[in-house]
Amino acid sequence: MLEILRDRFRARVQVSLTRAGLSLPWWGALCASAVSFVFTVVALTQRDALLPPEPIALAGLLVIAPSVIWVVTDWIMPWVRMVALIAATVVLLIEPVLPDFAPLLLLVAATEAGSVLRTTWGIAIVTVAGELVLVVAGIWGGLIGGPVYMVAILLGLSGGLMVRWYTRVLDAERDNRDASRDKALLAERQRIAREVHDVVGHSLSITLLHLTGARHALQQDRDVDEAIEALTEAEQVGRAAMADIRRTVGLLADTPSGDAPLPGVEDIATLVERTRVAGLAVRYTQEGDLGRVGASEGLGLYRIVQESLVNVVKHAPGANAEVRLNAGRSGVKLTVSNTLAGAARGTAEDGSGLAGMAVRAAQLGADLSAGPQGRQWIVQVTVPGAKS
Repeated sequence: MLEILRDRFRARVQVSLTRAGLSLPWWGALCASAVSFVFTVVALTQRDALLPPEPIALAGLLVIAPSVIWVVTDWIMPWVRMVALIAATVVLLIEPVLPDFAPLLLLVAATEAGSVLRTTWGIAIVTVAGELVLVVAGIWGGLIGGPVYMVAILLGLSGGLMVRWYTRVLDAERDNRDASRDKALLAERQRIAREVHDVVGHSLSITLLHLTGARHALQQDRDVDEAIEALTEAEQVGRAAMADIRRTVGLLADTPSGDAPLPGVEDIATLVERTRVAGLAVRYTQEGDLGRVGASEGLGLYRIVQESLVNVVKHAPGANAEVRLNAGRSGVKLTVSNTLAGAARGTAEDGSGLAGMAVRAAQLGADLSAGPQGRQWIVQVTVPGAKS
């Protein structure tokens, strides 16, 4: 039960601070109230025989009332508490004692003003008011040690200003962290969107090639076996695409959706062969050691080849294509070229294919060029400094 009450009290205090725009921990406000209560009790005890009951009760009420109202009603105005602390000090200093704990309430007020008040003039008013109370009490009330108390108020103000500065730094760090997290989440979503785009685009293009081959086999040649073979290949491509999509979308989940690795540079040969079987006249040439290519570079190059072949199928039907990969000591060079049939393929690039390839190349720190050269469309990627 005590833990439940403690948690409720803590939540209530934190909500009140948030509503007041104070980015302070709940225990900070609790400690400040507790310190002011202790100073008040000691100061009242020192004057038990010097003041009548009415001023003693008034001083205690001035210190306790703002905190009670705050906890009970969730209503908080920081300057009200500071005014109450200054007023309570004025009442108590009607009869100064030695040593006197009453001026320490002014120290608490100055500390709270430096840490929570939003305006410079508000902080200055609280501090100057506290100093004037000490000056008046020293001149006309007989307070001893006034200069020491005045220095203590300035030290309290300095501590409050330090708390304010650290609070602002923590808020700025928290905002930067949130902004970095949002930016990272957006980048991850964009990366996954590109993965899904590449997988779906390639798979649909290859599947359509197989379906076109099956239709031609049935309509023109009446070759059922060839049609069945094409449909079987289309089914396999579709199943593989579904697996790739599940694995890619699974990156959004808290747990992995499977143990199958993402494709790499060594899978480019299989990708080209699958596209060739589907009906695109494409050949693959490989030179160098693929072990020099890292996993991230391999995935990026694989996706660029995938998108390039999809673009050939979409924008240059019937063209001959070639994929050349050279992994050397100085880097990796990838070239995907195809013949241009009819209109230039550049006029058909209205989608996100080239933009996606450009983003992948930028992530790899690679140079990308894509465009017509003579009677060919050439996509060229150079990745410097491949892993050894």
